[in-house]
Amino acid sequence: MTPAIVNLKTQESVSSRTLEERIKRVEAGLLPSVFIQGLPRVSRTLNEAMKVDGITGVSVAVVNSYELEWARGYGLAEAKGTQPITPETLFQAGSISKTLTTVAALYFVEKGKLSLDEDVNSKLVSWKVPTNDFTREQSVTLRRLLSHSAGMTVHGFDGYRPGEPLPTLVQILNGERPAKNEPVRVNYVPGSRFRYSGGGMLVVQRLLEDITSKPFPQIIKEVIFDKVGMKHSYFLQPLTEELGRSAATGHERDILPGKWTTKPELGAAGLWTTPSDLARFMIELQKAKLGRSNQILSTAMVTQMFTPQNELFGLGVHLKDGDTPTWFVHGGITEGFRAEMVGSIEGGKGAVVMINSPRQPILYEITRSIAKEYSWPNFLPKERTVATLDPAVYQAYVGKYLDPEGPPGATLNVTFAGGKLRFNNQEALPESPSNFFLVSNNADLTFLKDGQGKVKELRLKFNHVPGIIIARKIQP
Repeated sequence: MTPAIVNLKTQESVSSRTLEERIKRVEAGLLPSVFIQGLPRVSRTLNEAMKVDGITGVSVAVVNSYELEWARGYGLAEAKGTQPITPETLFQAGSISKTLTTVAALYFVEKGKLSLDEDVNSKLVSWKVPTNDFTREQSVTLRRLLSHSAGMTVHGFDGYRPGEPLPTLVQILNGERPAKNEPVRVNYVPGSRFRYSGGGMLVVQRLLEDITSKPFPQIIKEVIFDKVGMKHSYFLQPLTEELGRSAATGHERDILPGKWTTKPELGAAGLWTTPSDLARFMIELQKAKLGRSNQILSTAMVTQMFTPQNELFGLGVHLKDGDTPTWFVHGGITEGFRAEMVGSIEGGKGAVVMINSPRQPILYEITRSIAKEYSWPNFLPKERTVATLDPAVYQAYVGKYLDPEGPPGATLNVTFAGGKLRFNNQEALPESPSNFFLVSNNADLTFLKDGQGKVKELRLKFNHVPGIIIARKIQP
């Protein structure tokens, strides 16, 4: 498969020929999440990965030394179509939208219109966070909303198909028809722990609209897009017919009806953009951290953004590498689209990968190939050792598990067939009788037992981004 368009911005010290060789090595060296001790270390090409995994289109942008070094599109905007993916093809960014919403909020903190640590109800006008026993002693603050520790409900949102009525923001917040979600409410003490909440980011959207008396798309355009030069980015749901001609079509098992779903939850998931534009956004944050730019935020504010607020998040971004993070990360999952953005806090490095297909692991394979080429050790595959277990050990783990923080009614499924344990259809290999890892993304899967020796829960710890799922066994 030949790339449709190449868009290069090279440093003076890097010749076009040298850069082209780099790109070819990235394309030829997609890496798995793990290497198994004793087995050959096998990579695959981007062409192979797209064919085997059924990936329709891929778009990539790479940042090096605070520059957009290269961007490329691969494949097609729509299966069986003819329109190629280019660096200007629009993709749905999903939850990466939250990082832009965060930066806009921090901009108004620096302008003195908002405070990170005051009750947001003091500035909300058209809608208020309903108070209850959980908010009696601790309030919902902007800092807590941006770090997903405000106690807010609603993890994510389903999209709307063509012809379905679209709810207003207030209807979404209240869980009123035609909104599909439950009401956005506080159901644990704000500040007491982390829990990812798309609903909380919609409170931030409402807050920005109330303090500016402007629609959210206009706010982001003025505060971010215009300042950074993001000319192919829109908080627009649904897309206009004209912009739709420049957009990739979403695919799950097949082409999505109407080509994509509409996401009226703008501040949480409403962004259409390109990897190149997200790279420009990333570079602005990196330069601000270094003190080389302040078009949106000051060095001090970006430093706060990249400071851990809890075990998983800074402000608006996942932070990688513990108490002294070196990378910021955010992904996006929208029906028919997947996206991943990774950037270094120092050094001006990073990558954005977007696809219009459901097979998410390829995002990380491409990122790992870039990491190998550009010497980012934090993202390289880990070597794992596989243990030999009695089949009876596997059978004890088979069943359904419930994540109390997940979508209502959704379960996590562990099966054993053909000599393989699978977690939600992903192969899990054993390192010990209770510790496994997922081959597809190097996540650690641990089973815990109660005092009687019965399996009571599983814990899934992600390694490509911070995060952990704790789910109790409910069947059998």
